[in-house]
Amino acid sequence: MANLCIVFMGTPAFAVPSLEILFAHHYNVVAVVTAPDKPKGRGQKVMPSPIKEVAQQYHLPILQPTNLKDPSFIQTLESYQANLQVVVAFRMLPQVVWAMPVLGTFNLHASLLPQYRGAAPLHWAIINGEQETGVTTFLLEQAIDTGNIIFQEKEPIYENDTAGTLYERLMHKGAQLVLNTVKAIEQGTHRPIAQASIEAGLLKKAPKIYKKDCQIDWHQPSEAIRNFVRGLAPSPTAWTTWGGKHFNILQVEKAGVTKSNLQPGEISSDRKHYLHIGTKDDVLAIKTLQLAGKKPMDIQTFLRGNKL
Repeated sequence: MANLCIVFMGTPAFAVPSLEILFAHHYNVVAVVTAPDKPKGRGQKVMPSPIKEVAQQYHLPILQPTNLKDPSFIQTLESYQANLQVVVAFRMLPQVVWAMPVLGTFNLHASLLPQYRGAAPLHWAIINGEQETGVTTFLLEQAIDTGNIIFQEKEPIYENDTAGTLYERLMHKGAQLVLNTVKAIEQGTHRPIAQASIEAGLLKKAPKIYKKDCQIDWHQPSEAIRNFVRGLAPSPTAWTTWGGKHFNILQVEKAGVTKSNLQPGEISSDRKHYLHIGTKDDVLAIKTLQLAGKKPMDIQTFLRGNKL
């Protein structure tokens, strides 16, 4: 049985339950590596990452390198003499970092690898209309998201899930999987398997999503658009333009009306209760949207205060 000495690496809220569960089970986390503080919000106030805030509560040493190959960072990391590194929602690590601990470095990924390798797995799973996803822990290797799998846990994707609701569930399911993985490594009972040995069919990728990629194409079928909106809500958010104005679209539903003469992207509204828009094969109803600098609003609130 290994006497574990752990360095934890992560940045966003998704990583917080994984760090907290290790503390709750009295594991020896000797340091945390996270992103440098960044300006956020309207005031652009410099703020710590969610992981840094938790690490401060536990009075842990915190490393915030801008360059993961920096010799001073490597030297400091080595000084903690960790025999295991746990990575949740962090940057791609150079070999000098992930190969450092004798028991290796494992990562939590929000998909059932080898499917959806990349930066935005849960978003793409919803966008592609998947009915199931999950979380995976795997040992890091040079090529991103390709290392040997330790454990996996499945999670259904429900009809009205958004990236936000799925994120919340996978965040907590992932934390439990991190704990199970650490326990197995501690006890020497884990038996990693190669991703190549898993029958996965055509591999689907999950590249990082940029705002320019989020524009809605109303010439797509309604269900594809609905999945696109769900997969980008609440962030980075699907968007469209009407009359030269930019609108973030947070929720759409089938309008429940007979296919009208609306062309893709064409609007129909009673200016009080509904806003319908044509697609390739049907009509969608806009349910929730957001104007720049404003809070999200339901369609009735929007129509009361805005002229189309």
